[in-house]
Amino acid sequence: MKTVLSCIQPTGDMHLGNYFGAVENWVNLQEKYKCFYGVVDYHAMTMPYDVNKLRTNTWDIITNLVAVGVKPENLFIQSLVPEHTELGWILNCFCSYGQLTRMTQFKDKSNQVKDGGKEDFISAGLLDYPVLQTADILIYKADFVPVGKDQEQHLELSRDIAQRFNAQVGKEYFVLPAPLYTETPKIRSTADPIKKMSKSAGEKHYINVFADEATIRRQIKSAVTDSGNTNEGSMAEGVQNLFELIKAAKWLTEHDQLMDHYQAGTLKYMDLKQVTADALVQLTGVFVERRKEINADKKRLKDLVKQSSADIRKRAQQTLTEVKELVGLLNVY
Repeated sequence: MKTVLSCIQPTGDMHLGNYFGAVENWVNLQEKYKCFYGVVDYHAMTMPYDVNKLRTNTWDIITNLVAVGVKPENLFIQSLVPEHTELGWILNCFCSYGQLTRMTQFKDKSNQVKDGGKEDFISAGLLDYPVLQTADILIYKADFVPVGKDQEQHLELSRDIAQRFNAQVGKEYFVLPAPLYTETPKIRSTADPIKKMSKSAGEKHYINVFADEATIRRQIKSAVTDSGNTNEGSMAEGVQNLFELIKAAKWLTEHDQLMDHYQAGTLKYMDLKQVTADALVQLTGVFVERRKEINADKKRLKDLVKQSSADIRKRAQQTLTEVKELVGLLNVY
């Protein structure tokens, strides 16, 4: 069975853009691949963060992932597998400084730090985290990594580092991870559909997967449909976004019926919003109930994920032992 590796930072609430854009795919991939899904708390430290919330956010995202269908045995917490950071240091020696400074996300996130008033401090971790990300992937010898367009550069760096390592040790040791492209909907802000759904833009720009029914209906009711900037003959971004949400929620019959009304020029936005809200409430209601069950016995989930992290760590330890042997380092075992 081929191996898939994917990770998520513990940065707070899971919104519908996260779910439809990545996490739903995680759930589906479990049926076909051996999956390793990491909550990468070390990566969350590269940007300004609240020290008191990091541990809480880590367990919150674990709870949310399991509530939407990710199996606990496939999950690990990065800081519980310290071999990631040790391999990250070794791989630093197979990556050039120039490669890191050219990473698009380093430039983008540096600007975010400056915009947040922290321009006097951009951490070395922010520059270097793509190497740790490479370690996250290579330590499990992942065959595939699900990526979007914004992550292609990082995966290419992982392949470059793996190739350089293999060439220097004279052995095809690391698998060159391949991108796993899957069709995912592009979910946009219901308040400003020109922008993607994002927590950083503010509460009105995202819909929490675990929001109560009243909140979801209120947000959809107030969704922007036509901003007036649409070219004649094309569907307005806001309308398109609502159709995308209905389709993503698998209400395909209702989607097609409303699309027929749109093409006939008889679509009422009130009806479109009603169906969108109904579809999302039905979908998320299941997740909300699952999370209630999990929260009723939080210790059980914590124990399960600590154990899964320990089990997954054994594979990481094996890789690190082999790597240290190949590069001339000593092993304690």
